[in-house]
Amino acid sequence: MSYPLENKLVVGISARTLFDMRKENDIFEKEGVEAYRSYQVSHEKEPLTPGPGFGLARALLSLNDAIGQERVEIIVMSHNCPDVSLRIFHSINYYGLAISRAAFVSGSSLAPYLDAFHTDLFLSSCEEDVQCAVDNGIAAGIICNTVIYPFRETGQIRIAFDGDAVLFTDESERIFQQKGLKAFEENEKRYVDVPLEPGPFARFLTKLSRLREECPQISEKVRTALVTSRCAPAHERVIRTLRSWNVQIDEAFFLGGISKQQVLKAFGAHIFFDDQLIHVSGAASVVPVARVPYRSRKREHIKDEIQSYCTGGISGTA
Repeated sequence: MSYPLENKLVVGISARTLFDMRKENDIFEKEGVEAYRSYQVSHEKEPLTPGPGFGLARALLSLNDAIGQERVEIIVMSHNCPDVSLRIFHSINYYGLAISRAAFVSGSSLAPYLDAFHTDLFLSSCEEDVQCAVDNGIAAGIICNTVIYPFRETGQIRIAFDGDAVLFTDESERIFQQKGLKAFEENEKRYVDVPLEPGPFARFLTKLSRLREECPQISEKVRTALVTSRCAPAHERVIRTLRSWNVQIDEAFFLGGISKQQVLKAFGAHIFFDDQLIHVSGAASVVPVARVPYRSRKREHIKDEIQSYCTGGISGTA
């Protein structure tokens, strides 16, 4: 009997996101692939230290214990060759992570395999793979791995999202960039009752929300936040959009230009998703952060499929 992934929340995570592999990557960049492989093999019994996505991974996996069945699946998706996989799996076992599935592609692109694994969220330091994922309607972020945060047991999963170009498309943001704040606010007031188009993370947030509804025992273990530069009067369209998706955010911060850094620190996010480098750079000093690249204009038709999912028109995963 095959192992179904369709009804699970599937997170694809790179080895460099799950573990701190800055030293190993430095060997790869300076000495080449063979020196890197040799180092990994000779140190394969030595566990890697936790990376920027470790806390999120462990917190997500804890949901399975609370639910009493495996509804969350984490799959390591790596550019490493299979020969290096032993150190990664030894490290997984060392920390007691319930991760048993992986893809090791020896330098090839991981993008073609994201649909094969029914991936809902993909975290990697490879911009090309993340861009391809976003272009195909999969929530994905380029992890900031220059700072490694000490792992903290909090008893909750705390995930924070930016609004425009993350939960929603960048349609309104483009008006702000091209015509200024006044035109942006007038547009949002004019279309206050018209839901914003879903962005790359709309489907992930919706599926996470549905999981909480189906498994009320984890409702308090997951906490989500919207941390956006929008403020009144542009806030109302956001709330009405989430209502139209039948999704509730636990906390919302309409900052209107205030720095997001201290709010995210106070929230204690396991990860924050934002599209703008200025916000990513600031937040990265206090919480794990992933930058969400803009969706290619050539693939904007994918938003129709996401819109259908968010409004209950289709089922399954991306």
